[in-house]
Amino acid sequence: MNGTSRSISSLRVLILQNCREEGIGLYGTRLRELNISHDTIHTYADKSLPPLDRYDAIIIGGTPLSVNNIHRHNFLLKEGRFLKMALDRGKSILGICFGAQLLARLLGAEVKKNPLMEIGAYPVRLTAAGRSDPLFNGFPRTFPVFHWHGDTFAIPPGAKRLAMDRDCPNQAFRMGSALGLQFHLEITAAEAGSWADTYAEELPAVAKSKAQVIGECREHEPMMANLAVLLLDNFLAAAAMKKKNRILKGHGNTGDSAALDFRIVK
Repeated sequence: MNGTSRSISSLRVLILQNCREEGIGLYGTRLRELNISHDTIHTYADKSLPPLDRYDAIIIGGTPLSVNNIHRHNFLLKEGRFLKMALDRGKSILGICFGAQLLARLLGAEVKKNPLMEIGAYPVRLTAAGRSDPLFNGFPRTFPVFHWHGDTFAIPPGAKRLAMDRDCPNQAFRMGSALGLQFHLEITAAEAGSWADTYAEELPAVAKSKAQVIGECREHEPMMANLAVLLLDNFLAAAAMKKKNRILKGHGNTGDSAALDFRIVK
């Protein structure tokens, strides 16, 4: 095992799953393949959040709920406070879909309805900043992704826009060690079919059938799966380097976990 592999395998990752139907798919598969320690908290069930200092990186999953209605959901209010502390401490964070919108909101950006709903497979294009960002190391300039969203985020003040598409110009951003992705690479055709059943009432907005959505995902599934692995590996490598640098500088995880307003997960 080389030094990079050892560094990555030492990471501790927290997954915040924000609805029953939406896990982190192939990203979770990759974490298991790499034998990386990770915990999944089902936040939608109002599960307690663990001490932040226990983890080196956080992955935030999706939900059909809107960031603009966060005040109606106690679990999202708690999650928002938790993530604000994570941002303040410079944790490595990857937000997916709603997770990206929540990060953007916490960083001071507006979240609003996109002019057009996006459901299915669409190409996204890396910006100049995206082409030089380590998260997208090894990516082509344009690549297929899967979408299922009606809201969109503005790029937070001071952040860099990393990717865009024709109908939704803000597809990815970086603010320090926090990364937001509006799109999904981690989904399979089978999961796309499950979403099409769960959110069937939204399909008329894009004039697509369940079969069309599945077909679009299946057409691009091999490439998206390869890119999902590459993206997660890039994210983990950066998180491992950040952890290593903190250790070399003599800094452990900071903060007093006893002072946090969250109970420890048993």
